[in-house]
Amino acid sequence: MSQEPGACPGERSVTIGGDNNAPITTGDNSPVHHTTVTPRPLTPAAELSATARPVGLPARVWGFVGRGEELAGLERALASSGPGVVVQAVHGLGGIGKSALAAEYVRLHARKYTQVVWISAETTTKLEAGLQGFADKLDPQPKSAVLPSEVLVERAKEWLATHDGWLLVLDNVNARGDISALLNDLDTGTGRFLITSRRAINWNLIGATVVRLGVLKPDEALALLAATIGTTPDTLDGGAELCEELGHLPLAIAQAGAYIAQNQPQNPPGARDYLSQLADHPAPLYARGDEDTDSERTIARIWHITLDRLTENTPLAGEILRVLAWYAPDAIPTSLLDPLAPQPDLGEAIGKLAAYNMLTYTPADRTDPQTFDRLAVHRLVQAVTRNPDPDDPHRLPTAIAQARDQAAALLRTAHPEDPEDPGTWTAWRRLTPHIDALADHATPDTDTIDTLLVLAQSGSFLHNQGSLARATTLLHRAHDGCHQELGADHPATLACRSRLAGVYDSAGDLGRALPLFKQILADRVRLLGEDHPDTLASRNNLATAYVSARDLGRAIPLLEQTLADQCRVLGEAHPDTLASRGNLATTYNSAGYPGRAIPLLEQNLADRERVLGTDHPDTLTSRGNLARAYERAGDSARALPLFKQNLADRARLLGEDHPNTLNSLNALAGAYVSAGNPARAVPLLEQTLADRVRVLGEDHPDTLNSRNALAGAYVSAGNPARAVPLLEQTLAHRVRLLGDDHPDTPACRNDLATAYQAAGDVGRAVPLLEQNLADRARLLGDDHPDTLNSRNNLATAYQAAGDVGRAVPLLEQNLADRARLLGDDHPDTLNSRNNLATAYRAAGIPGRAVPLLEQTLADRVRVLGADHPDTLAVRNNLTGTYVSAGDPGGAVPLLEQMLAAQVRVASADHPDTLAVRSMLAYTHLLAGDVGQAIPLYEQIVTDQCRVLGEDHPETLNCLTNLATAHRLAGDPGRALPELEEAITELASRDTLAFRNRLAAVYVSAEEVDPDIPLLEQTLTDLVRLLGEEHPETLTCRSSLAYAFQSTGDAGRAIPLLEQNLTDQCRVLGEGHPLTLGSRNNLATAYQATGHPARAIPLLERAITDLVRLVGTDDPMTLGSRNNLAYAYLSAGDPGRAIPLLEQIITDRERVLGADHPDTLTARNNLAAAHQAAEDPGRVVAAYGRNVTDTEQTLGTDRPMKGAARRNRAAVWNALAARWRRS
Repeated sequence: MSQEPGACPGERSVTIGGDNNAPITTGDNSPVHHTTVTPRPLTPAAELSATARPVGLPARVWGFVGRGEELAGLERALASSGPGVVVQAVHGLGGIGKSALAAEYVRLHARKYTQVVWISAETTTKLEAGLQGFADKLDPQPKSAVLPSEVLVERAKEWLATHDGWLLVLDNVNARGDISALLNDLDTGTGRFLITSRRAINWNLIGATVVRLGVLKPDEALALLAATIGTTPDTLDGGAELCEELGHLPLAIAQAGAYIAQNQPQNPPGARDYLSQLADHPAPLYARGDEDTDSERTIARIWHITLDRLTENTPLAGEILRVLAWYAPDAIPTSLLDPLAPQPDLGEAIGKLAAYNMLTYTPADRTDPQTFDRLAVHRLVQAVTRNPDPDDPHRLPTAIAQARDQAAALLRTAHPEDPEDPGTWTAWRRLTPHIDALADHATPDTDTIDTLLVLAQSGSFLHNQGSLARATTLLHRAHDGCHQELGADHPATLACRSRLAGVYDSAGDLGRALPLFKQILADRVRLLGEDHPDTLASRNNLATAYVSARDLGRAIPLLEQTLADQCRVLGEAHPDTLASRGNLATTYNSAGYPGRAIPLLEQNLADRERVLGTDHPDTLTSRGNLARAYERAGDSARALPLFKQNLADRARLLGEDHPNTLNSLNALAGAYVSAGNPARAVPLLEQTLADRVRVLGEDHPDTLNSRNALAGAYVSAGNPARAVPLLEQTLAHRVRLLGDDHPDTPACRNDLATAYQAAGDVGRAVPLLEQNLADRARLLGDDHPDTLNSRNNLATAYQAAGDVGRAVPLLEQNLADRARLLGDDHPDTLNSRNNLATAYRAAGIPGRAVPLLEQTLADRVRVLGADHPDTLAVRNNLTGTYVSAGDPGGAVPLLEQMLAAQVRVASADHPDTLAVRSMLAYTHLLAGDVGQAIPLYEQIVTDQCRVLGEDHPETLNCLTNLATAHRLAGDPGRALPELEEAITELASRDTLAFRNRLAAVYVSAEEVDPDIPLLEQTLTDLVRLLGEEHPETLTCRSSLAYAFQSTGDAGRAIPLLEQNLTDQCRVLGEGHPLTLGSRNNLATAYQATGHPARAIPLLERAITDLVRLVGTDDPMTLGSRNNLAYAYLSAGDPGRAIPLLEQIITDRERVLGADHPDTLTARNNLAAAHQAAEDPGRVVAAYGRNVTDTEQTLGTDRPMKGAARRNRAAVWNALAARWRRS
């Protein structure tokens, strides 16, 4: 039955596109840029060497004094030995010197560590930016600039996880939760964390040793003041009093000292004048009332005195400081301030602020192209500077507001135009922390147009980089602000709305995305007209959202309309036209219409090769999409070369580790699976998964997709046991990262359920699928395609569990819903009809299945063509149903026709072709034509060993069937080695599924003694895992009973068979084929133990049911009638046996032919009945005819001929004895 495919998150991403998607506009008429990077493979992070110097260490603050006890405590804690990382936390008030203490420790002990990394971790955004910077330093190649941010973060974490002896400083952490994930990811090895924070937030909960940092001791404070001024403590007049007035706060002392050094040229310098100025600014005026009240009040007093002096001659300094207060405290690009003033004035103002310790200036390292001139301002200074005070001329509310607006204007001037151009990503990464800081510090009611446009562009960049939550926040604020400031119909408002809808779409939140896309389209039609490029882009985006929602009935007409309008308005070769044609074609392909997709994709590829060249990224995308359509159409011969070419080109142009190259590798592997060659796919997928884990990290969507794809290949290769752990891991990741309701989560849950089914563990599959159906009905509605898929898959699981009664109503509902929603000819509707027919067949009512399958076959031939894979699949189901209905002869022509088509479309070695050949051989076997079956099976086994492997389940299945055919042909000498080979291979697989299969082999292998302990253990395991009434349990119980019978212990078989019959009557129904089989087996056991009277009612009931279900002439009916006659004979009632056998012989001669083995068996039984009735004349005649017919049919040396002669000889001996007695 049809299963839904695994989800592919990120399909609309421009940054990391897959082979199966055309470019999709996420902005409005945004130009698409492409960057070709050096075609050198990305070095695995684990293989990179440490940097020569510490990364991110702030500029040294000269004059560090004291803190000897604290430094010694840090050294003791961080030097401790033992397994696992060591975490040390330092917390205290702002300005207390936490960062200075950590920096001093690093400078004293850096050589003890293999790598030192300093990261400002005030927010998760800054933490990620620091990890990105570290990744850039580890591998400073130009190509790293075009890697998405999340890739760089994962590379940094991978390096730390695979190396020991490093020190990672996380400076100014505000929330333990911001760093907990990083600590968990790096909880092995011998690395060290040093954390600084203003907050005392139970650091011991993460295993940290805590240092509470207080103010300086009086002598240390005085020494710091003297060092900053450039004198000694004993010559500094008033120094101790000044330190006491400043509360011994290091930041305040350092800034006061810098002021004194700049403004008191007397020798020796003193602190008395500065004390007098502080007296003019009493502390109560600067109270704020938060946890840093004292320190902020102190800094405000110093800040006021310093700015008084600076602004006398350099008013620009105050303006700069107020602007910088709205940015992040670290790594502020100096170039950001260029529009404020000409360079000489700007440089002078920055220099004076640095001289007064109000900021730190760090020039770029001219030997390192990744560095840049940058500024840093202490966050406490920033907090004071942003706080308006109408009584402070340096912090007037109007000046603070002007600085905030100026900060936004400077960011708008500095940010690159296109956030989707990889060439701009380095610049965006430098600016993003400062845009985030502005958004955090400023309230939405103060946003200017500059602020709103900066937030909108930054939101687009974050969307592109996969930071969807932050992108949503910024774009929502930008949209609301533009709506208020510019109006609902302004182009900027519409653009923000479109971008916000795109983020919702990427996040799987289609309930929010679709209404926005609809509103945008309606607004643009109203404002701009139907043919405006923005209107066409909006229609394309809405259609793409419908594709994401799998609502192809709405998507396709929109895409068709958009393409027609763009051809008319923009021209056939316009980039937007080519993109729309690609979108329409890939949607046709997704809808199951590759025949409609292929001409469009062939045209697109030709146009793009002509206009853009063969190496252009859009050309590669078109080639991948065309290959995907060929694959969907079952044309692997044309698909595989295109996939291979794309992989080679992307490796050459982008490097082997580029995400798009890995996508191409993944696509080629998927094509091998589709081509029926999972053995070639598995190594590629294993390589892709390893590369994506290394390059992108464990949690990246592409990594999760690779794990899913590899699991699918394992299932296709007949190894679901290797698939299950991968899918369990992937599902756990998706639930953690995306939540239960994200579309990718139920898709992964479905794949896991499918793997459980393939491994024979339906009991674990059903609850997952029941949850999926409930969740999708709740989130998407009963008519959504995903809901219908979930209902189909749940029905499949019920059927696999033997609960056809629960499967059929679900499938009947699905067929009705899909016919209503999609039409009778839609591929999904045809699949539903096929699946329902399969369920009818499993329910033992092939008479209802055959008409459905015949109609489906005719429709698929008409809609898809005779050679389409789906057409071949339904033809295969129809042949199996003919066999189930007792008409193997009717199945043979269909199978022969199907085999010819399969060889023509795929190849002789394709697994689907091998399956058809196996079915054809089996059908001959069922029809009693072992002469045709044996050579087919011999060739199939040879080919399966070569293509699938000797231990593949299908190979073993055909091997046991070949042995059965040899045995039926009277050649047990050839059957025995084949059975022994199959048993040896199955026994080596100590899994429940293979043990159950081995049990079935013992049942069919009359020449091999069954392994009863193995069967008993298997039955115990099945009862424990699946329950008493599961079909696999019932089958195994039947196998164990047969084993007891074959060893002459029918007494132990009977209780098992009685329990089976009772359970099957209750679970499957009285008339189910398996119930009929169990009734017949129990009757046979009763006869074997000398109780024919108990067997007769069972057989009479079985015959009544068989006549009703399959007819009088069905081989099963004839066989049961023969068994009933034999029971009559065993009960000493040849009078009832003889007329029944005479009728059986007549029927078998008519249905099977006079020479069929079953006809000969019935005639032999009739002779035995005449013998029991003491009618020797008829006995001799019957046995004599059997000998003659057997010799004519099988030859003079066949075992059946010998048996017939022995029977006739026994009769003559009996007659001779009676003559002698007379």
